[in-house]
Amino acid sequence: MTVSTPTDLSHLADAPAVERLRVTEIFYSLQGESRTSGFPTVFVRLTGCPLRCGYCDTEYAFHGGEWLDFDRILDEVARHAPRYVTVTGGEPLAQRGCIDLLKRLCDRGYQVSLETSGALDISAIDPRVVIVMDLKTPGSGEEAKNRYANIALLKPQDQVKFVLCDRADYEWSRATLAEYRLADICEVLFSPAWGKLEPKQLAEWMLADHLPVRLQIQLHKLLWGEERGR
Repeated sequence: MTVSTPTDLSHLADAPAVERLRVTEIFYSLQGESRTSGFPTVFVRLTGCPLRCGYCDTEYAFHGGEWLDFDRILDEVARHAPRYVTVTGGEPLAQRGCIDLLKRLCDRGYQVSLETSGALDISAIDPRVVIVMDLKTPGSGEEAKNRYANIALLKPQDQVKFVLCDRADYEWSRATLAEYRLADICEVLFSPAWGKLEPKQLAEWMLADHLPVRLQIQLHKLLWGEERGR
């Protein structure tokens, strides 16, 4: 479900103390990725992203959205009585207030995860949050944006995700996995880019090389395709 907010937001213009974020959508669905794949989850999709990955499937979140104050966001999340809440984007950390929203969600007792590109600093994120952080492959077109200093900040409960477009991406990801000893830090996910790399092919490469990583397929796309709010 997508949430809209009243068009007239002038009452917020002179109230800097009000905490708010630009939100593309809030919806209730099954988690399609990460360790909690398959669990009912509320998603808070924030607007804006400084990256332009070639395989991006949420370009509609680059612009637009509606300003919502924290109380409105929290009320909408609570309406679904979830166990799991995921803050995603776009790139949610591109909005400074995301850090405070994550803390507020944790304080409400939810199991909170953050989906982030890996291009922005994660040091200020509440330690209760599970971070699902990308390392951008060459095929994404945004490899240069990787902030490798983030790796030292990851916790055992976190996850690193590689989205792979082809064999070259696989070889790069395999080398990066070894160079940073990522499997000793947290769980590692290899995900085939939708429509670019067959999951079976990636699975065969992983098995041949005995990689200590998890194959991840986007469950929500298998169920609902490109439908928004799913």
